[in-house]
Amino acid sequence: MSDRTGRGRWNPPLRRRRARPDWAAQEPTWREARPSLIADALKRASARPSGNWYVVGASRDVRAGGGPVGRTVGGVEIVLWRSESGELRAGSGVCPHLGAPLRDSRVVCGTLVCHWHGLALDGGPFTGWDPYPAHDDGVLVWVRLDAVGGEEPSERPVVPVRPRAGGGVDAVFTAVGRCEPEDVVANRLDPWHGSWFHPYSFVDLRVARPPRGEEDDVFVVDVSFRVAGRLVVPVRAEFTAPEPRTVVMRITEGEGSTSVVETHATPLTAESAARPRTAVVEAVVAASDRRGFAVARAAAPVLRPLMRRAAGRLWRDDLAYAERRWELRSTGRFPG
Repeated sequence: MSDRTGRGRWNPPLRRRRARPDWAAQEPTWREARPSLIADALKRASARPSGNWYVVGASRDVRAGGGPVGRTVGGVEIVLWRSESGELRAGSGVCPHLGAPLRDSRVVCGTLVCHWHGLALDGGPFTGWDPYPAHDDGVLVWVRLDAVGGEEPSERPVVPVRPRAGGGVDAVFTAVGRCEPEDVVANRLDPWHGSWFHPYSFVDLRVARPPRGEEDDVFVVDVSFRVAGRLVVPVRAEFTAPEPRTVVMRITEGEGSTSVVETHATPLTAESAARPRTAVVEAVVAASDRRGFAVARAAAPVLRPLMRRAAGRLWRDDLAYAERRWELRSTGRFPG
């Protein structure tokens, strides 16, 4: 969106709503949010290939010259670090010698050195220890775990289209809930709950077009982001699920067009776990073609904590949604 109108006048991003109706006075959405429609969208997403790739965190969390980073995916311990040149390394988090937790070890000149007995791993195969394929997309880091995913492996993960590199401000928020990845994805494939469940952030939400099947598998949503009081930013957005554990919201019209919010659901526990846990790794990549956005890019280190805080407020509620869904499913009480 340009910051100038045809007459050269500044076009402010904020709008003032005429009225502020009571929460209960808004139009109910339960008739439109048909369980079968959401279930069908979830089924289509679940059938798409992932190539066994899992998001494990933010790119900037694994620093060149820094220590190792430990993660768990599907019950498998993982360790990540960078070589001296900044190349991402990944492998089992269990030392092949006597089982030390490699996440607590040190990286010396790009080599991971076990803190129990000094075994050095340069990221290549070692007896009893094999590296995992890893990918850094510039915002997030991914690891491929074929034994966990069980699919046909792919060379690269399905990375959503984002604003051009260097043109946006990105922030990554992570939270953990007691549920399975499908419960997180189902939450995101239910945009109708937005202005009811999150009135502090969204108003005037309307699903302009729900998915119509495999060939038209997009939720088109008109919504206004609440800024303060009656000041809002109206946009049109599209929700898509490019792979089983990812849902992407992309702004297509209005302020911040091309900006994306990627929600990735990564299982922490094995599939057979009685009490599953899932990590929500949400990447927000905000962009704008307004002249003043260069200031926002320069202030990214200050903005990122604010962006994570906003995501955290939403996920406090949305994880409750996902956990409730899992609880009902696991006890056979889920409606329908």
